[in-house]
Amino acid sequence: MIGRLNHVAIAVPDLAAAAAQYAGPLGAAVRAPQDEPDHGVTVVFIDLPNTKIELLTPLGENSPIQGFLDKNPAGGIHHICYEVEDILAARDSLKAAGARVLGSGEPKIGAHGKPVLFLHPKDFNGCLIELEQT
Repeated sequence: MIGRLNHVAIAVPDLAAAAAQYAGPLGAAVRAPQDEPDHGVTVVFIDLPNTKIELLTPLGENSPIQGFLDKNPAGGIHHICYEVEDILAARDSLKAAGARVLGSGEPKIGAHGKPVLFLHPKDFNGCLIELEQT
């Protein structure tokens, strides 16, 4: 069902400083920040030859990322995103197998302008999974 690894997301307390680390010492191609109000985050994507890194920081007071940063003040890996061909078919198959889809269960448009869903980390070895339709 899952396709290629789309990105690894890292929650960070200081987006500008984290982006500078990737652009400077690591020499990566860093995109401009973009606000994602529907998800309560501001993101910066770092393009790698085989995938992307997504740096994310809270946007607004009700950001779901804030709780993560409260527990991990230095930041850390937040989720892994896999591509799927049909997000609704993937959702239905996963739910039938007992996996929990976070939120309403309906896809939202993600940072790449494509439908996304998140799967409960307790169902996937403690890892929050994002699915993005290709």
